[in-house]
Parts: sequence; structure tokens; C-alpha cells
Amino acid sequence: MTLLEARSEADALEQLHALGLTDGLPVVIPTPERVAMMALASGLDPDLELGVMGPAHGVASVEKVATAAVMAGCLPDHIPVVVAAVRAVCKPEFDLTEMQSTTHCTAPLIVVCGPARHQCGEVASGFGALGPGHRANATIGRALRLAMMNIGGARPGVSDMALHGHPGKFTYCLAEDTENSPFAPLHTGYGYAEEDSAVVVVGAEAPHSTIFTGDADDPESASRLLNVIAAVMANPGSNNAHLRHGAVTVIMNPDHTTVLARAGLTREDIQAELAARATNTAATLAHVGSAFYLDRDGPPDELIPILKDPSRIVVFQAGGSGLYTMVMPSWCAGPHQNPVVHAEIDLDQACEVPWADALGIGQSDAADTLGVGQSDTAEVAGGAA
Repeated sequence: MTLLEARSEADALEQLHALGLTDGLPVVIPTPERVAMMALASGLDPDLELGVMGPAHGVASVEKVATAAVMAGCLPDHIPVVVAAVRAVCKPEFDLTEMQSTTHCTAPLIVVCGPARHQCGEVASGFGALGPGHRANATIGRALRLAMMNIGGARPGVSDMALHGHPGKFTYCLAEDTENSPFAPLHTGYGYAEEDSAVVVVGAEAPHSTIFTGDADDPESASRLLNVIAAVMANPGSNNAHLRHGAVTVIMNPDHTTVLARAGLTREDIQAELAARATNTAATLAHVGSAFYLDRDGPPDELIPILKDPSRIVVFQAGGSGLYTMVMPSWCAGPHQNPVVHAEIDLDQACEVPWADALGIGQSDAADTLGVGQSDTAEVAGGAA
């Protein structure tokens, strides 16, 4: 960890901007005291290695991840989710080096599942969950991005080669609306118990809006909804349509999940139906000039699915009630073809703030002070070294 010195927090902020250690927005200055207290809140050894982040192959220690969390504006309550998200993207199958270096606009979408949604700072799952105004969502996603930049070494136009990027590369985080969903909790499909907490992470494009108005008296309403979602998924200009790998995320609003649940469909049924319906004809792929459709002699009306594995369609409920479901296509490339990854959120780590008793304050009051404290001369914990 490199320590920088500055005469004031204002000077420290400018120094961090000048060194390319921010995402372009102002950050909280990661003084050693703030970083130490954030790491303490994780309940983990500051030197514990969570993984390696490419393309710079920086070691993501708890201390370095805590630095990113401080800079992002996280509260101590948020750090278990940040740690889990880092662990998830550091899994070899996520292909973080290739993902960070691609010209595609992919960004890691974090879905927070289980009790941690409430125990780690109320991660929003309702109206505007992917938009502004939700502190936990914004800072957790931002902390992962700053870690990917400052530990993983991603720099726009140098090692992060996304041609355009998208706003989710600032922060891309929400929670599943489990309480109101008719489906089993999302993380249980990845082997976790319902009472566990986990992050599900998938590299994703920005949300593509999908409009549908249901009719409770229409027996075909569920089929029509599946058709419109599948049509957006099958966009013949997307990587999914051409490469036919990766994953697709479908975030359904409560009205739309009600339509499908009323028809007796489970999450697995929906995945299977969408995989079967999200297709393009060989003629369509030929028409758009797909270089990846090689069977030029096949029948023009042959249906080409955009995904070979229905389990790679991530379906869950979030957002407010209304007309829209969101579809996020993916990159589909890399050695492991852009799979879904996940990691448990450890809520059982416990630690005591060592100076609390000496000051005559309770542990909960001490926890409230984590990340707070100023000095005229700020030592700044920054950089990937």
C-alpha cells in the first residue's frame, strides 16, 4: 500500500484525480485511520488476500478493498457485500482480465440476495433500484469499480478498452425484491440456503427497457409477456445473438412476475421458455452480416437460439410496479464465455473496536464512528502497489 501526503483534504482529492485513482467523481479521502476502521468492520485480517484482479494482476487484500470502499463512500455496514463482490469477480471463471480489457461495454452487475439486503445498509430493490438516491447500492457498486481500477489496473483507453462504456461502469448494484417475489430466492438456485446471503454477479450491458401491459382476463397474457421479453433478448445486433454464449439478466417488475406466477410458471419454467423463444432465423443472422454464423448452407428459416443453456438466464424481481421489465445482454466472450458467478456474504464475522472500551463508549457507538475523522494533514492510502 502506497501512502501519499497532502496538506489538506482538498489537495488530497486533487492529487488522487491527477494520479488517475478516481472514477472521475469526487471521493472520500482514504486516510489510514478510515481505511483501518473500514477493514476492521469487515472482521477480516487486513492482509488477507481475497483474490487477484486483472489486467494488472494486483492482489486484492482486505486493506486495499477497504480503501476502495472508503473512497466510494461506503458505510462499515456495506463492507461485507463489497468483500463478497470482489471475491466473486476474482474467480477464474469470471475472466476479469479479459472482461476489463474488452472493447465491449460490459460491467459487473451485483445482485444482493438474502438477509444481507437489510443487514448491510438496506440495499434497495424497489423503485429506481438501479438509479440515484440509494446510498448502499451506489457505494457498494462504486467500491467494486474503484477496486477494479486501482487494484486491477483498468484505465480507459489503456487497459480498459471499452469503446463507449456505459453508466453501470460507475456503479451497478441492486437487491432482489425477495419479500414480494413469487419465486424462490435467486441465490437458492446457486446452492445457498434461503437464510444465507450472497452476491450474484454477471457481466452485463446497460438495461434494455421491455414494455408490456398485462390483462388478467387474457389467457395468453403470460405467453405474450414471454414473447416480448424474448424478442428484446434476441436483438440481432447483440453479442448474445451472434456468439450464443454468455448470460442474459432479466429483471422483472412485480406486475410482470404476477402475470407469470398466475400462469403457474416457476423461475425454471421461465428460463426454459425464454431460451426456447429467444431465437433468430438463419436468414436474419445472414441479413445482418453475422461473421459468427457459419452454416451458410443451412435452411434460412432455421431457428438459432441466443443461449444454449437456459440456466444462464438470470431471472428475478426488482423495481416498482408498472409497464417495464429490464433485459441486460452480455459480452459472451472470454475463455469461460461470460458466466454468472456468485459468492457468500459473510455476516458472522465479529470483532471489537479495540479503542472503544478505553474511551468509555459502547461498541455500537464506536462502530458509528468508523470512517469519520479529519486531520489537517491527510495521509492518503491509494494505489495498487
